[in-house]
Amino acid sequence: MTDRRVDLGRDLARIALFAALIVVLGTVTVPLPGGVPITAQTLGVMLAGTVLGARRAPLAVLLVLVLAAIGLPVLAGGRGGLGVFAGPTAGYLLGWVVGSVVIGLIAHRARITWWRTALAAVVGGIIVVYAFGIPVQALVLGVELAPTALSSLAFLPGDLLKAAAATALTLALRRAYPPAFGPRLAQRAPARAA
Repeated sequence: MTDRRVDLGRDLARIALFAALIVVLGTVTVPLPGGVPITAQTLGVMLAGTVLGARRAPLAVLLVLVLAAIGLPVLAGGRGGLGVFAGPTAGYLLGWVVGSVVIGLIAHRARITWWRTALAAVVGGIIVVYAFGIPVQALVLGVELAPTALSSLAFLPGDLLKAAAATALTLALRRAYPPAFGPRLAQRAPARAA
C-alpha cells in the first residue's frame, strides 16, 4: 500500500509539473489576426505526451483547462474563463487533450527513440491539434474551412520547431533522468556508457 501511495504522489507531482510548464510556456505569445496566437504552450503539450505518456499527459492538459475554466489566466496571453471555450481557440484546446494521448501512445509504445518521439510530436502535437482546431476556428469565425486551413500554415514552421525541441528535450531528459518517465519506462532506460 505504501508503494502505491508513493507512485500516486509521484504521478500527481509529474502531472502538476507539466501543467505548470504548459502555463509558463503560455507567457511566450505572439498575437495574430484571426484570434489564434502563436504560443509555446503546444511545446508543453508535446513534452507532456512524450514524457508522461498517454494516461498522465491528458491529465496535465485537463488540469490547465480546468484552471482556465474557473477563470485563472493560464492560457496564452493571460486568458482564462469559460469564454475561451467558445472562441476561435476552443478546438485547439480540445486538440491538446486528444493530441497528448496520441503523443503518449506513439512515444511510449516501445523503447523511446528519437524517430518515435519526433513522429509522436508531429502526429499528436500538430496533425491532431490542427484536426480539432481548424474546423472549430472556421466555425466560430464564420469562415470557410479551406481558407482557415490555409491560414493555419503560418503556424506550421513554428510547430515543427517545437516538435524538434520536444524531441531533443525528451531524449536529453531520458538520458539524464529516466525516472521522470515513470517506473515502467525507467526500467527500460538505455544503458549509460562507462
